[in-house]
Amino acid sequence: MAKKSEARIVIHLACTECKERTYTTAKNRRNDPQRLELMKYCPRCRSYKLHREVK
Repeated sequence: MAKKSEARIVIHLACTECKERTYTTAKNRRNDPQRLELMKYCPRCRSYKLHREVK
């Protein structure tokens, strides 16, 4: 069986407008050391907003 690598971690994405955490994803810590920012749909704001990685 393959081992889980410590390089990939689960992160939460929060809307920059309303601060609601609506998405989870995994990222490689070695390839992307800075915080991830993606344009995603926010169901609370009902529009596409910038979502940023939170701790």
